[in-house]
Amino acid sequence: MTTHGDSATQAGAPTVAARTGPTDAGEDRPATTGDDSLPAALAGLRAAIGAARFPLALPSAEPARRAAGSLTDQLDDYLLPRLRRLDAPLLVVVGGSTGAGKSTLVNSLVQARVSAAGVLRPTTRSPVLVCSPADSGWFRQGELLPGLTRTNEPSEDPRTLQLVTAPALPPGLAFLDAPDIDSVVGANRALAGQLLAAADLWLFVTTAARYADAVPWELLRSARARGAVIAMVLDRVPPEAADEVAAHLSEMLAAQDLGAAPLFVLPETWVDGQGLLPDRVTAPLAAWFARLAADADARAAVVRQTLDGALAALHPAAEELADAAEEQVTAADALDERVRAAYRGAHRTVEQGLRDGRLLRGEVLARWQEFVGTGEFFRTLEARIGRLRDRVVAAVTGRPAPASELREAIESQLVTLLRGVAAEAAENAYTGWKAHPAGAALLEPGLAHPAADLPERAERLVREWQRGVLELVRAEGGDRRFVARTAAYAVNATGLAVMIAVFASTAFIPTGLEVATGAGTTVAAQTVLQAIFGDQAVRTLAAKARADLLERVRALLDDEAARYLARTAEARPAADTAEDLRRAANQVEIARHRSGLADADAASLPGTEGGER
Repeated sequence: MTTHGDSATQAGAPTVAARTGPTDAGEDRPATTGDDSLPAALAGLRAAIGAARFPLALPSAEPARRAAGSLTDQLDDYLLPRLRRLDAPLLVVVGGSTGAGKSTLVNSLVQARVSAAGVLRPTTRSPVLVCSPADSGWFRQGELLPGLTRTNEPSEDPRTLQLVTAPALPPGLAFLDAPDIDSVVGANRALAGQLLAAADLWLFVTTAARYADAVPWELLRSARARGAVIAMVLDRVPPEAADEVAAHLSEMLAAQDLGAAPLFVLPETWVDGQGLLPDRVTAPLAAWFARLAADADARAAVVRQTLDGALAALHPAAEELADAAEEQVTAADALDERVRAAYRGAHRTVEQGLRDGRLLRGEVLARWQEFVGTGEFFRTLEARIGRLRDRVVAAVTGRPAPASELREAIESQLVTLLRGVAAEAAENAYTGWKAHPAGAALLEPGLAHPAADLPERAERLVREWQRGVLELVRAEGGDRRFVARTAAYAVNATGLAVMIAVFASTAFIPTGLEVATGAGTTVAAQTVLQAIFGDQAVRTLAAKARADLLERVRALLDDEAARYLARTAEARPAADTAEDLRRAANQVEIARHRSGLADADAASLPGTEGGER
């Protein structure tokens, strides 16, 4: 014989019964709540959770993703199938820490070696469900835990569920031996949590050496919060310490509001050649389960209590998901705003550049002076401007001028400005995102600089704007004699004067700074244009040309900002995610109360009055 927990000689496990039809209980009309609104509400919540996304790298994102997965699993694995069949066999999920003796206990309760036990960890790599032959049809249908593949043989795959029948197990009751909740294998830990969430009754197995471990108590608190029915087994207790350890565990249970959970104390003992515990050790627990199996009302009360507790826990869980979804939207908005602020600043810089005369320095000023002549010429022109307007135009346009050089200088100056502000905006947006946890995860090095084709697009923008100015001059002067009397050169010359005017002032009224900067350039341009169009027309012409340029610049910068905004758009959850989750959770809560599950009395488990502790 070997000690409880050591490897035992393999004995013949009972064969799995062939697929059967409905059980006797299942032949009757399935027991439900009688209210179709609850399944529909759960389906709505399931859809809302499935649609929820948490892609941005926020502290709440990964917990929300895990919680959403857990809720989806519980809805699919337990709540929806159990709600459809309240009279299905009671599922007892046996969970606990590594080496607690869960498999040995299950084998002993069903009086057959149905689950592997031994010293190697983990021993239970895939779950084993053992039931009465009369109940195998329900579990083979796959409504409960539909994501696990049914198999008749032991498996190393944690996504399989081995089904075994045991004639010694009465109908109406099934045991599921789950992997260790603290397994060294992450997939096993996750599966253990999923299986516990699909239990009608949790049978927690711990030992005298490990009953105070943190991991089991985290799950027990979770079970309590969800209203699950729990029973405890304190295994491998030295006889001399039984009273002391049991008393301490009872105090801990009471402190966690779990004092009503039955506690069974199993002494340290030997296992027989089949790896089973002596009958005298398991007799109290086996008798307790036998009474539960024989009491349909007690089983129904357990199911309804656990089901209602799980349903009640959906609302706060969905609320947490909604909060996380709102954080995602808020973060995406914040990232977008950092980008938009950077490119708004770039646009303001361009706008200011059109106001303060900086674009009239250097090459542009030199080319303009070459184009229109000396300052003395314009002083003379201004004194005689009230005379014949056509003579003024002829005086300006009658001599050859280097218009192409001036146009190129204007283009070069504007392109340089646009490249500079775009580079600064990209750097500012990059820095802003890098300082945000969600933004840093979305960055890639190329975003720190303008797009590779920005210079080409900036040049095209300026050329198209210049052509637009010429069209504007033609349109504004369409009913004036100067257009008819002058050649295209006059339009080009006037258009260049408009461009120079746009560089100097919004209202085209030069300030002292502008006059000093341009050495009289703005006064000259204003004089020429007033001579042709008149004072009010000049203001309108300059305002339209300037507005057109700024609008084109805005479109260019918007295209640059879109490189960032496209990333948040791709990662951004739907704006109504939080609202959908809350609405769906509220519908479930309303339907839960309407179903009557919430009004059911707490489960009165057999034998809680006397003697297990």
